[in-house]
Amino acid sequence: MDSALYVGRVLDAYRATPGACGAVHKPDRAFALRLFARGVPLAVENALVLAAARRMARPAEAPPLGVIRSLAYFSPVIEEVLTLRVGEDYFQHLRHRLARHSG
Repeated sequence: MDSALYVGRVLDAYRATPGACGAVHKPDRAFALRLFARGVPLAVENALVLAAARRMARPAEAPPLGVIRSLAYFSPVIEEVLTLRVGEDYFQHLRHRLARHSG
């Protein structure tokens, strides 16, 4: 996969992530390009799903979280997901939960 396709897929996933502002800026593109240069697999999309699911699972009485305005917000979760030994089924489960919650 070339860098343009990779960056496009990562940015599309970012735009679609619940809690994200939906806008992509130059630093977001640069961050996605650095992920590509590091050889981070496209499964990086799972980090966005995991972070969104965690935000959704916060206690109802917790103060509301602000809108995510940068792909770099997900950097710690991306690093975490790269070390996880969790099957794709788990992330599919989270995607379904997010879809139910959003829909």
